[in-house]
Amino acid sequence: MQVRHRSHASLRTLAHQCSRFLGAMAIAAVLTGCAAVPPDKAVRIDATPRIAVISAFAPELTVLLPQVQQPVRHSVNGVEFTTGTLQGKPVVVFLSGISMTNAAMNTQLVLDRFNVSHIVFSGIAGGVNPGLHIGDVTVPARWGQYMEWLMAREDQPGKYTAPGWMRAELTLPAFGMMHPRPVEVRSAANPKLTQKFWFEADPRMLAVAHGLAAVPLAHCHASHCLKERPRMVVGGNGVSGQAFVDNKAFREYAFKTFEANVLDMETAATAMVAHSNGVPYIAFRSLSDLAGGGDGANEMDTFMHLAAANSAKVLQAFLAAWK
Repeated sequence: MQVRHRSHASLRTLAHQCSRFLGAMAIAAVLTGCAAVPPDKAVRIDATPRIAVISAFAPELTVLLPQVQQPVRHSVNGVEFTTGTLQGKPVVVFLSGISMTNAAMNTQLVLDRFNVSHIVFSGIAGGVNPGLHIGDVTVPARWGQYMEWLMAREDQPGKYTAPGWMRAELTLPAFGMMHPRPVEVRSAANPKLTQKFWFEADPRMLAVAHGLAAVPLAHCHASHCLKERPRMVVGGNGVSGQAFVDNKAFREYAFKTFEANVLDMETAATAMVAHSNGVPYIAFRSLSDLAGGGDGANEMDTFMHLAAANSAKVLQAFLAAWK
């Protein structure tokens, strides 16, 4: 239906006709005819300011979901969001999905569809700092993406060369041909495209984490007990990338290069989205394995439930203390 050179009266009549045919659907601009916006496209589900509580995969969220009071479930793009309260705080709890793309996509989705005031990530990670042990809970002060890489040209066997125009941004040591790079980012506060490697956690949220009383952390699961009693470590660095790391040499590189306590597959992506949207964030990550640094096989299958429970305990203590 073409709408051109119509009187005000005829436009009002057309709008009334569109509303009758489309019911509750929003009418697009009258000059485009009766085309309508889909009923729930990019519309916020509720207006309550909430803390987004994110985990990457089901075992991490299993501990938290039963604790949500007055739960209401919503499904958007196949992602299930649960609203309610946790430790007396309004929350929206959901799974980001594993890896960087899922984390970025679904962090943005929750920001678009809910009134999110803060973001909290809870889950497991691989330990990189040799001073930390399985079951420990880390709360890094900043996160970076270690797999934003240049794959350098091999000019001679074992000798790699970066393009001249890129060398100024390669400030961190390489792992063979792989040179870490900053990511390009913009935000509402700074729309100009800039390069950034580290995305800082919110200082006020970190201060609350620093002030938590000792949280009782589990050291046994099923028939398996840890040699060291788990503890919480606030501060330091975390790194994220698309790989599951179970390699001693890369673990040592990550600790030396990034001074990282842990590495995972999601947090830095969520941190980048939080930065772009100007939303404060913090992440609690408990060590389920040593990323290839252990004496035997990878430990994640044995200790992931213990680690997920420890991370969830610290998160709940944080929410209880949050004002």
